[in-house]
Amino acid sequence: MGTCKNELLVNLVDQQLDHYDWIIVGGGLVGASIAYGLIQKKPHLRILVLDGEDTDHRASVGNFGLIWVQGKGFDFPAYAKWSLKGADLWPNFANQLSQTSHIDIAYERRGGLEFALNQRHLKALSEEMAAMSHHTQGDFQYTVLDRNAALDMQPGLGESVAGAIYSPQDGQVNPLYLLAALHKANQLLGVKYQPRCVVKRIEVLAQGFDADGFVAKKIVLCAGLDNERLGKQLGMHLPVNPVKGQMLITQRATPGTLKYASPQMRQTGDGTIQIGGSHEHSGLDDRSSLDVMQTIAQEAVAVLPELAQLQLVRSWGALRVMSPDGAPIYQRSQNHKGAFGVCCHSGVTLAAAHAGPLSSWLLDDPNEDYKLLIEAMNNDRFTV
Repeated sequence: MGTCKNELLVNLVDQQLDHYDWIIVGGGLVGASIAYGLIQKKPHLRILVLDGEDTDHRASVGNFGLIWVQGKGFDFPAYAKWSLKGADLWPNFANQLSQTSHIDIAYERRGGLEFALNQRHLKALSEEMAAMSHHTQGDFQYTVLDRNAALDMQPGLGESVAGAIYSPQDGQVNPLYLLAALHKANQLLGVKYQPRCVVKRIEVLAQGFDADGFVAKKIVLCAGLDNERLGKQLGMHLPVNPVKGQMLITQRATPGTLKYASPQMRQTGDGTIQIGGSHEHSGLDDRSSLDVMQTIAQEAVAVLPELAQLQLVRSWGALRVMSPDGAPIYQRSQNHKGAFGVCCHSGVTLAAAHAGPLSSWLLDDPNEDYKLLIEAMNNDRFTV
């Protein structure tokens, strides 16, 4: 990547600082959260974040902004515990990040509702929540609401809503402000950031790694869908695939139109209603399409009919970074000491966990309980 070795590198060479302690490949929510955690724990570290092009497929600028626990890991105990612990770390993380960056990230944790449009769906959700409660030894809290109880919490529900699941442990945040705050905080704390730098090749050195001309003792792959290609260069199996989600934004609605966030919809801090929830296997095509837009709009109106009175002002599609089972992959290269891979589609939910216990794990100084959770999510569960 000769184009990446620009004046930043020249200046660093002049200062004899061209060798870093850590290179993080990928400047999205996952990479930025990890960089933030590393530099907080070890302020002396020399950290470089290599980010891609603005036109790259970026989940970080197209996600829903939920800090969501419900359902995550109902069939994978380690992921269930990790999601809950990550959400519990969010209040302190949000406060500290906002103070450091001076950016209000619109974090709130009022709980979340997942609506069911029939009894069969409500029963399936109830079984998932019961499994999560079991996996977390009762730490995951939830209530199964029948239609009347759901109406008490969210007035105006459509006739087809059979009930809902409520958990006080869910929350939401503005994901764009979150990403901006992480980048600003990292810059203030001394992390170097190099944009427009798509890493093509990583070479293993005697004591470190060369990522297209940038050299460091250790390297973390946080490049989203590009992790599979880069992981092979470091002897890591990082299987990820794109799953498209489409979203709609309405005009501003009356404050409090939506009392709680949900996977189907949430009211942003600006008052707009964000609608989503689609899952498409369409390769790298991230365009929005009329048929899916109609489907998710119809489902939203079925849940809350008054939304039909609002005009749509924007739509977009974005690609989730999905492992075969949907859970994160935290991998340490068995062939090259100091190389790691992190694959995750829950970059918002797990941002506090990535800045906290995961960065400690990378520094080889984790809490033993966290270590067990993280290492349970390695790639041994996949067939190579």
